[in-house]
Amino acid sequence: MSDASITLDEAVDLARTGDIWLFRGHKMADRAIQVATNSPVNHVGMSVAIEDLPPLMWHAELGRSLPDVWTGTRQRGVQLHDLRAAVIVWASRYGQRAWLRQLDPAATGQMEDAVLRTIARLDGTPFPSTARLASGWLLGRVPTLGSQGGLRGGGDPQTAYCAEILAATYQAMGLLPRGRRPGSYDPGSFWSGDNLGLSAGFRLGGEIAVHIPAGEPGLPVIAQGESRLTWPQRQARLAVKRRGARAALPYRRGCRAARSAGRSAAWRWPARRNAAAGSGARPLSR
Repeated sequence: MSDASITLDEAVDLARTGDIWLFRGHKMADRAIQVATNSPVNHVGMSVAIEDLPPLMWHAELGRSLPDVWTGTRQRGVQLHDLRAAVIVWASRYGQRAWLRQLDPAATGQMEDAVLRTIARLDGTPFPSTARLASGWLLGRVPTLGSQGGLRGGGDPQTAYCAEILAATYQAMGLLPRGRRPGSYDPGSFWSGDNLGLSAGFRLGGEIAVHIPAGEPGLPVIAQGESRLTWPQRQARLAVKRRGARAALPYRRGCRAARSAGRSAAWRWPARRNAAAGSGARPLSR
């Protein structure tokens, strides 16, 4: 592990889809997860930074401190959060240290589409109990026994924990082989001390400690069901949920066209709508 460190704001600015966030705490629950999964860390998440969407954190946790960006509600289990807000919660409220590992080279557009499809399928999946977490990890390593519970193949999972969700997402992106069950991964699998062995020439950089200054401003109060996304971004999210990741592509092409033309954010929704009409897709109405 290197001695490099950056501030939270710098880490958010550097966010790219596929970057790994690692967390380590010292509370009893944190130690229980570390012992149960034989890991030096107890939580792992992944950055999702697609076009003009705000940087997000894709992970699974027991708490519901933040509204889920995908559903607009507070829920337990697999969640998609505002990246900066999620790190503040884990550092300030849960007492965790945070590290960042960057994916190199950057994820391709096809990989980002796979991430969106995975989010649409798995968001809201419940988080397992500590006992089930440990047993699921053990069963995931035994080919003849791991047939139920988590992401063991075939259908949606009953429960899923953070490393399992991250492994399934990396498999969908083509970064991890599909022959290994996602449930056999633990948070420590994504630590530099473990040989993760990514495919297609990709690699994860060393851990960069993320420094959160004392007196970090508190999180804004968000009402139940309220979303932090702008209206066009919410519509793009709904398009992905209704018709799959391909429905988001006209929006992304519209964003690129608008940015190339030097237009402001106010012009990006018409650009997406026109691109959707030109591609033959039914544009969403207000």
